[in-house]
Amino acid sequence: MSEYSSLLSDLSENITNEDLDQLKSACKEDITEDQSNTITSTKEWFNYLEKNDKLAHDNLSYIEHIFEISRRPDLLTRVIEYRTTVLKISEDDEIETKLTRIPSAKKYKDIIRQPSEDEIIKLAPPPKKV
Repeated sequence: MSEYSSLLSDLSENITNEDLDQLKSACKEDITEDQSNTITSTKEWFNYLEKNDKLAHDNLSYIEHIFEISRRPDLLTRVIEYRTTVLKISEDDEIETKLTRIPSAKKYKDIIRQPSEDEIIKLAPPPKKV
């Protein structure tokens, strides 16, 4: 079993049918209601995402986003661990990928980077009370 298959299997074991309904709801912009009704298992959900180019062994940003907005840090942590250990993609590298994936976000690319020492505004300490 590949590490990617192992990841999906691990995620599936930790997603109940109730969780699946919540995850499908979080995808409602990408999955029509009719399609959503035909998806009855986590495996079918992953297959649907793969067929529609939302999920691949080297592209996990969509499910990271879905797990984040569905408030499932346990699942998100597993995906991030796979990304950083298996794919060797750091969080900094991932920011670049996410920005290029969302066309409207490209204009903010320079704003999101860490500021240099010269760009940081130093605040004076508050005045002392007399």
